[in-house]
Amino acid sequence: MSKTILTVDDSASIRQMVTFTLKQAGYTVVEADDGSKGLEVAKSVGDIALVLTDLNMPNMNGLELIRNLRQLPAFKFTPILMLTTESDETKKMEGKQAGATGWIVKPFNPEQLLKVIEKVIPA
Repeated sequence: MSKTILTVDDSASIRQMVTFTLKQAGYTVVEADDGSKGLEVAKSVGDIALVLTDLNMPNMNGLELIRNLRQLPAFKFTPILMLTTESDETKKMEGKQAGATGWIVKPFNPEQLLKVIEKVIPA
């Protein structure tokens, strides 16, 4: 059975590219277009191996999403990667403090994305 990855981004084109890349690599992908929907999807799907989230989104940003997920027992140790245009060190520190496992800056290379994912959730 393939591992499920939740991708949360308000950009449909980014979600489409991430989903395509991950499905090609054999992952199951579930999507949400903002943090609050991402939280709902995470709670309803439950068995998620990894969360990829943007930082700047409407309704609930990526940091709020991470904080909310970390409060749920099922997501206490789930790897969460920020996939964002933000490369500022202060933002990265905020991400780490919120519970982010890692940080990937957009635009990203699909092969780079897969290499990072394979490091945090080995097959």
